[in-house]
Amino acid sequence: MITAVIPKLPFIDKQKTVNFYVNQLGFELISDYGDYFIVSQNNVELHFFSFHELVPEKSNFMIYLRIDNEIEKYYQEIQKSGAKIHPNGALENKSWHQKEFAILDPNGTLLTFGQAMK
Repeated sequence: MITAVIPKLPFIDKQKTVNFYVNQLGFELISDYGDYFIVSQNNVELHFFSFHELVPEKSNFMIYLRIDNEIEKYYQEIQKSGAKIHPNGALENKSWHQKEFAILDPNGTLLTFGQAMK
């Protein structure tokens, strides 16, 4: 029985990636194996693997992260942290009944954050 889905994302510069996820997005570094590390926030894990040949501008990696009920607050915290909102990713209500915003990590991975609208 499947109990969770855990994305495995590439990184080019480990320290830059750890700093981004820990200092700007509020994750905690829970495991570090050199070329592989894991961050966590509220029972959500993201795993990262070394991919030095990755070109961020050509990356097709993306994940969707569900927010429970405080997406506006998290959006403001992200902005205050210095993370840049994607040019097409400002917080807005979508026709598919989600409130969403998006950012790019240092490796070109698109992170879309969404909350179901009631």
